[in-house]
Amino acid sequence: MNDSMRAVVVEAPGGPEVLAVRTVPRPRASNDQVLIRVKAFGLNRSELHFRKGLAYSGSFPRIPGIEATGVVEEAPGGQFLPGQQVMTMMGGMGREFDGGYAEFVRVPAAQVIPFRSELPWEVVGAVPEMLQTAYGSLAIGVRAGDGDSLLIRGGTSSVGLALAVLAKQRGMQVLSTTRSESRRPLLESVGVDHVLVDDGEISERVRDIVPDGVDGAVELVGVNVMRDTLRSVRSGGVVCFTGMLSDQWTIPDFYPMDWLPNGVRLTSYSGEAADLPPRVLQDFLDAVAAGEARIPIGRTYAMDDIAQAHHDLEANVVGGKGVVLP
Repeated sequence: MNDSMRAVVVEAPGGPEVLAVRTVPRPRASNDQVLIRVKAFGLNRSELHFRKGLAYSGSFPRIPGIEATGVVEEAPGGQFLPGQQVMTMMGGMGREFDGGYAEFVRVPAAQVIPFRSELPWEVVGAVPEMLQTAYGSLAIGVRAGDGDSLLIRGGTSSVGLALAVLAKQRGMQVLSTTRSESRRPLLESVGVDHVLVDDGEISERVRDIVPDGVDGAVELVGVNVMRDTLRSVRSGGVVCFTGMLSDQWTIPDFYPMDWLPNGVRLTSYSGEAADLPPRVLQDFLDAVAAGEARIPIGRTYAMDDIAQAHHDLEANVVGGKGVVLP
């Protein structure tokens, strides 16, 4: 057996140039771990934060990557069969222990999700963290109901696009934002009913469409626009804070009586592998295979192009989920 593998290693924080492709020792799995042969891994903004040294956790040197999709190489504890298709995400991947930017990744067996699909690897490789975050934001953060109205603030992000797909599967009325009129066709392609070009204040336009305010909203841009998002939601509705595309995470002077409209609830969502039920994953992949849903893939890259991939992610030009094929 070959005892080495290719992987992306970050020795110390910095720009995209610190992402170095190297040959490193291949890990081995113990009884409570699974070694996955990585067929594809998605790109996430939290990996930009980690690479820059801005993440709240993690250490260097490190192989980054909070998700991976592939097949089981080793499962000494017998939890999975060799060759079985699996996904994994979160749980400290790419921060506390080496992550998915590699030919192989070793993870706790408890954070491995099996699936069966004949979709190409670049397609299923886009799914794990994107679907987990979108599903959790709807089901746990917003507690959305079938047919509800939903505002997605930051709709052209990969999670925003996935949210639209899941919401339309449930018959919801979807309003979604973009900062550029040129992205309207992208949002309409995933079923968005109303595209709003975001100038920082959209609540009045939201209420022109849904006079009492939407039933729920998912905030993916950050706290710089969240006050306006809160004003887009009806009394009794929910705003779920899930992402910060703007890199603005905290509110310096938070005055709840001023920020929170009467009766509007503010929640948040940040999930783990256990928060994506295997049935939800399989049903979603089956719907994609049947043409009933789509996975919003932006660009695919080779591992040697990882620095360019991070450049593109930072420049917001991926146009959906970025996927790397090792």
